[in-house]
Amino acid sequence: MVNQQQTNHSTQLESLTEALAAARNMQQDWLNYGLNFVHIYVEDVEGDWLETWEDDEISNPLFDSIKDFLVSDDDVAIKLRNYVGDTSLFDLAVDLEECLRISRENDKTFAVKDVLANDNDNDIDDLELLDIAHNFVDRCCHKNSETRIIEV
Repeated sequence: MVNQQQTNHSTQLESLTEALAAARNMQQDWLNYGLNFVHIYVEDVEGDWLETWEDDEISNPLFDSIKDFLVSDDDVAIKLRNYVGDTSLFDLAVDLEECLRISRENDKTFAVKDVLANDNDNDIDDLELLDIAHNFVDRCCHKNSETRIIEV
């Protein structure tokens, strides 16, 4: 077991060393060639990749709906924004989207509560936090809710 851990650490160290060396080489190429260094690292720099960027984007309606909800004037969204404070709403949306993909309703609520608890150090009692999480899941997932985001 100890030998396996040493091997794992050695492998991780080698991987980190290779990544660091590659980053240093890229930085040196940038210093040597200026902006033209991208021609070394990027295929089809002169192509139409920028114009077709959105064509390649994978759409995720649940994630988009959560982002829209978080910036809305809904009471629950306002409570969430006030609670998380300086936490990036994009990062919060990523975490909440993962929670809503859980199949069991109770597990969704507790997962959202855990995300909120981990994202902030506010002194809020667990029941209030659970209430916010429950209301978010309720608004997002239930058909009978007026402001339902999306059915998962």
